[in-house]
Amino acid sequence: MSWRKIGKVYVPDGRYEWGRTHAANPVAEDRGDGIVRIFFGTRDERNRTHVSWVEIQLDGERFVVVRVAEEPVLAPGPQGGFDDSGVSVGCVIPQGDRLLLYYLGWNLGVTVPWRNSIGLAARTGPDGPFVRQSPAPILDRTAVDPFTLSYPCVVCEGGRWQMWYGSNLRWGSHESDMDHVIKYAWSDDGISWHRNGTIAIDLLPDEIAVCRPWVVREGDGWRMWFCYRGDAYRLGTASSTDGIRWKRSPKSGLDVSRDGWDSEMIGYPSTFVHGGKRYLLYNGNRYGQTGFGLAIEE
Repeated sequence: MSWRKIGKVYVPDGRYEWGRTHAANPVAEDRGDGIVRIFFGTRDERNRTHVSWVEIQLDGERFVVVRVAEEPVLAPGPQGGFDDSGVSVGCVIPQGDRLLLYYLGWNLGVTVPWRNSIGLAARTGPDGPFVRQSPAPILDRTAVDPFTLSYPCVVCEGGRWQMWYGSNLRWGSHESDMDHVIKYAWSDDGISWHRNGTIAIDLLPDEIAVCRPWVVREGDGWRMWFCYRGDAYRLGTASSTDGIRWKRSPKSGLDVSRDGWDSEMIGYPSTFVHGGKRYLLYNGNRYGQTGFGLAIEE
């Protein structure tokens, strides 16, 4: 599978105090009539991430931004909460008249840079507010994930819920001391999750992290996009027959540009289908500081 870049979509202009910089971890919601709403994480003056969105009119390889949120749909939680230092998008899942937002809650650390866990918010109707489903995380540190968790991707199929998420195998005093892998969990209701430490995507010798999985059904099996980090993030892809055991592909079909906003790194992928075509959203340099772009499957 290969992709063709069709353009940079959005980067904040700094007008809002809750969204001065970054547009990270983009995720799409098809709104109908050619409109796609793209959720992303944007940072305030204290470097805390809020969830916001832009809407684009999309037709084949042509798109235009038509609307930008004037308020965040999810803000950092109360002081002392698991998400008081920021909230980042994992994925959105339509369920009847509701849209479920699985997100990453940030806590800044003292002995380590941060501690993350996974929360859930839900919106009723196309324009209702997102409401946290619990003041506590739905996935937190346990014996099988003792250090920190990261970006979840959730799929519900035939009443069975599956999640792929990030987890540290160790921690140190620096970002590079993480050994961050992608693990697997399952649930009967999308709220209470079971996990036994199964690693879906492990590290290669020159990597310190694999993260932000995006999983879709592909025929009788599964396809995953993710990003991996050596010196800088790049996109990876893998396939699986059961969603648990994965085989990495040597090529992702998309790489950095020679220059410009995505010339240093590409990461945090997600895909969606619109008008019979598959698209890829991804971030560029500096973890989304230069915004996010769009590619189309060739």
